[in-house]
Amino acid sequence: MQTLLEIVKRTTGFLEKHGVENPRLNAELLIGHGLGLKRMQLYLQFERPLTEPELERIRPLVLRRSKREPLQYILGTQEFAGLTLKVDRRALIPRPETEQLVELLRGRYAAAPPRRVLDLGTGTGAIALALATAWPAAEVTAVDVQEGALALARENAAGAGLAGRVRLLRSDWFAAVPAGERFELIAANPPYLSDAETAAAEPEVREFEPRSALASGPAGGEMLEHLLRTAPAWLAPGGLLAVETGPEQPPRLLALARECGYRQAEAQADLTGRPRYVLAAV
Repeated sequence: MQTLLEIVKRTTGFLEKHGVENPRLNAELLIGHGLGLKRMQLYLQFERPLTEPELERIRPLVLRRSKREPLQYILGTQEFAGLTLKVDRRALIPRPETEQLVELLRGRYAAAPPRRVLDLGTGTGAIALALATAWPAAEVTAVDVQEGALALARENAAGAGLAGRVRLLRSDWFAAVPAGERFELIAANPPYLSDAETAAAEPEVREFEPRSALASGPAGGEMLEHLLRTAPAWLAPGGLLAVETGPEQPPRLLALARECGYRQAEAQADLTGRPRYVLAAV
């Protein structure tokens, strides 16, 4: 029988041959998942021989990853802003860039959190649930046009103990939001890749994540521009629209915000120093 360490090494080489980034990390996480062990527990058992039933639990996971299925979909969860979210092919995997948007908003509203918040295109529910956790007194609404994504967000809301606090609506952007409602904060991570960028993305993105959550159109900024134009009608006086963007898009979006009559608009950088977020206040 082969030891756990030998299987880790063989798996690492197998994933590397298939173009998987960080193959050793992936190997350890997949094997740990198959065995029900955390990474530190793996290290303490490297010399243990693995039985055939244990190998049978690991092999399908490794095969899925070799076909470039995202690691998060195989493991079934993703950490986000202190929450453990269920993830699968119904919705986009929450990214660190989106987590940074949440942190930016938490900092901006540290002294006085908004009373009413809307998360557009919620997907897994990541933004809505993170903000609802940070601001217990806020009324949070989350919408998504895809019923599958909305069902996943409901599961995550229940798992986070927030099912009674976050209102989930099926809506094509603002279409099903009750008329007359106004929000102090509207946050969104809308599709912002161009068709060409989507086609050139890594297989994990291009072949497994929902295209509707990635691609905005030929230019890539279509959805962002739509939100900038339509959001003012749903913002309370002094309210803020906060969106994640592609790093080349903020100049055009800031100019559009001025055209649309926003009182103030600014771009904020991500952790790499690239402009990533546009904040526009009415």
